[in-house]
Amino acid sequence: MVKGNTEVPHQHFKKDWQNRVKTWFNQPARKLRRRKARAAKAVAVFPRPTAGALRPVVHSQTVRYNMKVRAGRGFTLEELKEAGIPAKLAPTIGIAVDHRRRNKSLESLQENVKRLKAYQANLVLFPRRTKKPKSGDSTAEELQKADQFTGALQPITKPVAAAASFVSLTADQKKKGAYAKLRLERMNVRMAGIRKKRAEVEEAESKDKAKA
Repeated sequence: MVKGNTEVPHQHFKKDWQNRVKTWFNQPARKLRRRKARAAKAVAVFPRPTAGALRPVVHSQTVRYNMKVRAGRGFTLEELKEAGIPAKLAPTIGIAVDHRRRNKSLESLQENVKRLKAYQANLVLFPRRTKKPKSGDSTAEELQKADQFTGALQPITKPVAAAASFVSLTADQKKKGAYAKLRLERMNVRMAGIRKKRAEVEEAESKDKAKA
């Protein structure tokens, strides 16, 4: 509200708003262009999967997000070693490698090794020279049946939390005070150093009295 004998504010409602409107009339054409680009990419990378290289399952950083799992940058050298895949061969057969990441838990190591072995079981390896196949290359029958994999490559599923179960309290549990127990243990932790120092002083004094 205007206070006092002041000028009434001017209402600037005559701007050329038509020149500042953002339109998206190219949206249907963009959709078609993206679809054509995906098809062209699939032809270019054939017979490799359209989703790209296989990625590991990793946990997000910080305490706030570490319960969530997502696709990582690449498999560690330890994971590749456990799966029996040479680190130099892995990128050539569609497996991403990250030499900087370290395994800090056995569970994540086993999960990613299992992921690698599942990928190896379904892998069809085309020979570089059809007339001179090497050991490890797929047979001619497997090559004829092979088809390009489309869609997500081993999609990562979120871990399902265990359902909460309700338990009826017993008479002994009702008698015990959980809050009082927590306060007592907290006090014991706080007084641990003081009690230790007090015990050392009393022991030293008793030794001095014994000598005297």
